[in-house]
Amino acid sequence: MWPRVVEVMFGCWLAISPFIFTHPPDQPLLWWNDLGCAAVVVALALASFHPRWRRAHLLEVAVGAWLIGAGYFAAEQPPPAATQNDVLVGWLLLMFAVIPSETNRPPAGWERRLRSETRD
Repeated sequence: MWPRVVEVMFGCWLAISPFIFTHPPDQPLLWWNDLGCAAVVVALALASFHPRWRRAHLLEVAVGAWLIGAGYFAAEQPPPAATQNDVLVGWLLLMFAVIPSETNRPPAGWERRLRSETRD
């Protein structure tokens, strides 16, 4: 479940980053975008710990795509540091969201073979 823990950390970083990099004060929607996306990322990552919602982290792909798109199309050129951070976190979310939760376990076929060998 380590990818979900990293996604929670990305969500926390996304929540505090507007205070570090500061969006322009005349664009409060960018602040709310970061805070809202952070809340969604943390909620989806934590929901993935429950067996019923174990694939909820896949919805983070949409959040990552949103952050990348908003960073590319909503900012002036050159983009400010806060917008660059949004794009970077979006790409990281896309990469981590597709990592399965059970990455520390061997493939199912290997597990079956190991169990059958230990019984013999």
